[in-house]
Amino acid sequence: MKFKRIGSAFILVFAALIWGVAFVAQSVGMEFVGPFTFNTARSVLGGTVLIPCILILDKTAGKPLSIWGTKDKEARKTLLKGGLLCGTVLAIASALQQIGIVYTSVGKAGFISALYIVIIPLFGLYAGRRVSKMVWASVVIATVGMYFLCMNESFVINIGDFLIFLCAIVFSLHILIIDHFAPKVDAVRMSCIQFFVCAAVSAIPMLITESPDIKVIASAWQPIVYAGVLSSGVAYTLQIVAQKNIPPVVASLIFSLESVFAALAGWIILGQDLTARELLGSLFVFAAIILSQLNKPDSEKQGSVDIMQNNA
Repeated sequence: MKFKRIGSAFILVFAALIWGVAFVAQSVGMEFVGPFTFNTARSVLGGTVLIPCILILDKTAGKPLSIWGTKDKEARKTLLKGGLLCGTVLAIASALQQIGIVYTSVGKAGFISALYIVIIPLFGLYAGRRVSKMVWASVVIATVGMYFLCMNESFVINIGDFLIFLCAIVFSLHILIIDHFAPKVDAVRMSCIQFFVCAAVSAIPMLITESPDIKVIASAWQPIVYAGVLSSGVAYTLQIVAQKNIPPVVASLIFSLESVFAALAGWIILGQDLTARELLGSLFVFAAIILSQLNKPDSEKQGSVDIMQNNA
């Protein structure tokens, strides 16, 4: 189980890397299309590229071709429910982030979005679960690191900051929903359903508030392809696969690397300056993640890898 957890942690790091670089793709894509159009296009692409993956995986496993991958009605219901919930929540979180960032700075948005590393363990306490002192220390260190990495101006709350904070809450729910459904369903199938649901939900405000044009969308094909194939199709699917073996609190800490990778991508690809303050923040985040992986709760000694325990 320990090796599974370490392997899953590396998978989540890779997903965070893809998402970090995706900030560059999203900033470029927004120069061509509106936020809802961008989210709809990337989600459709993300779901579409997973269809042949499902077929290949089924054929490799010797399974007959099937939409659901199982004849069990309850398993189908669970898969559909997980995909619907994940897709709807993902669409809401993405919309809040895209709209909120219009009214606030990128640095503040990055810091507030990363507050899910605090929100998730608080949700756990509300649900009657406890988090070890080592993980709480990791959360505090990561939060300080995110502040150094993202915040370079005075912290004055505005409507954009509030929307980004709501986004952090919804992303926390997304991680917890995946934690609930991932061990019970086919990860790739649930991810595929998630993206088509996200596309459908995003398409409603797109048609109401924006004027999508195929030619304009085609002109932004490079950032859309990256966001759709890698950020959506690959990274979110890896998230579902890896969270089967990683507790949500630790997963959220690993996901905070997204901002570190975003800063590095901006420095390498866009030539943006990387200050000593940002480097210090990045080191804090890395230290927090390493600290969280050194934690050995009692449950792990008994054969469980879940850091969040029920208070029974």
